[in-house]
Amino acid sequence: MQPSTAREFSAYGLSHWIVLAVFAAGALAVVLLGRRQRSIADARRFSRAFGAVTLVLYVVIYLSMMFPPTIERSVPLRLTDLATLVAGYALWSHRRWACALTYYWCLTLSTQALLSPVLESPDFPHYEFLAFWAIHLLVVWAAIYLTWGVGIHPDWRSYRFAVAATVTWVVVTFAFNSLAGTNYGFVNRKPSTPSLLDVLGPWPWYLGTVTVLLLTVWALMTWPWVRADASSPEPAGLDR
Repeated sequence: MQPSTAREFSAYGLSHWIVLAVFAAGALAVVLLGRRQRSIADARRFSRAFGAVTLVLYVVIYLSMMFPPTIERSVPLRLTDLATLVAGYALWSHRRWACALTYYWCLTLSTQALLSPVLESPDFPHYEFLAFWAIHLLVVWAAIYLTWGVGIHPDWRSYRFAVAATVTWVVVTFAFNSLAGTNYGFVNRKPSTPSLLDVLGPWPWYLGTVTVLLLTVWALMTWPWVRADASSPEPAGLDR
């Protein structure tokens, strides 16, 4: 059992800065590794191992966190849950729809956890600290590896699919939260800890602000790849 005097995690404290340094080093490493893989077979082997580790770690963390089960914590409706499962599958399969969701979700929504972590737990080396950062680092690294390492790029079809999938998630999650009194995804109210949502207005108006921002940012994240692919004779990525 952790002692009651364990130091609490603090955003932009020493442990947070160390995590950000680890993230930067890992991001560079997966890009360099992906570009040095000379064959599809090499990329597949590493990518599937990466995906398997991500999925196994998620299952272990999820099972450890759900006991005792509570309606507030044990339902896998957080976007982090879905992003982790999708990222693991994208790494394993290189399916374009999964790579698209990994790209948009993990490079925008999951990265918010790096900048404004909603983490109310003791600091390193508490298991909740390790679990939180392990999952968020892995899924963002997955998106970086698939995009800049392997070379699987989004297009406007990917953009439309990601928007539709995200809207569906918001509707389902909002309905569940309204019935169960929960707040998965922070779609029914803001988190109790400071976050970027604090500068986007009160509920429910921040949902509209986030929607406009995501549509704009995701479009800007798509356009350069579409333009580059249109001017390149080579196919983008390993799996079209």
